[in-house]
Amino acid sequence: MGVTDCHVHINPLWEMRPDAVRMLSRVDPKNARYLEDPKAFLEYLDACGIERAVLINYVAPEVIGYTEKANDFVSAYVRTDPDRLIAVGGIRPDHPSPEPEIRRLIGALGIRALKLHPPHQLFAPNAYASGGNPELKELYAACERERLPVIFHTGTSVFPRARNKFSDPVLVEDVALDFPDLTIVLAHGGRPIWMETAVFLARRFPNVWLEVSGIPPAQLLEYFPKLARLSDKVIFGTDWPGPGVKDIRANLEAFRSLPIPADAQRAILETNPRKVFPDRPPGA
Repeated sequence: MGVTDCHVHINPLWEMRPDAVRMLSRVDPKNARYLEDPKAFLEYLDACGIERAVLINYVAPEVIGYTEKANDFVSAYVRTDPDRLIAVGGIRPDHPSPEPEIRRLIGALGIRALKLHPPHQLFAPNAYASGGNPELKELYAACERERLPVIFHTGTSVFPRARNKFSDPVLVEDVALDFPDLTIVLAHGGRPIWMETAVFLARRFPNVWLEVSGIPPAQLLEYFPKLARLSDKVIFGTDWPGPGVKDIRANLEAFRSLPIPADAQRAILETNPRKVFPDRPPGA
């Protein structure tokens, strides 16, 4: 059983808004080549000691620029090796017909998880509870029925027009309560403000997982002092090639150097990710 990087950005950068692009560090030409060459990216994963990568894509035209075309992009990209490359797609939180769209994403495009980014999509994850966004209830129910994991961005964003009032993971509590069979991932663990809230939710709800991408591994025990004790609810991710994450291998080696037991590391790196993002069944 190999390592899964549960948060990698292979995205259609050509869809990004100019001011969003300016927020990124200079794109390494090698990294840009990976967007066009999945086989080269798989070779990079091999060199990094990564067996599987979860490719995070989402829809946020107002803030970032990504449209529904991101779903087609990631669907085509993972066809090179769908056992190792896991396609994550997106949907607008106000989609008028979320159930058939989710079935299409799964059946036609091979999407294996959904990414919702509240501060970039400008919505509260629990808005359905007050009647403000009734489509969300249908969206979550469809994902629950289809066993499609939902990844929520939690924690701050500095992109232009991002609204961080929607970033607090406590807004996901209603979702976990109302949809107990929905697999929920708290991306970035609420960093750098709401880590304790994210930990609380992961400990309280069997269906909630803490994902630790976007945090320098050397600082993980500062953010999550009880990481080893939480290891049965944590999954590893890098957020490569985001700011501060220049190399997946270096990030993985830094994680392996943490003073936590080997069985806890194995759970976070190998075992838990396969519970959240199962291997495809034969012939699928």
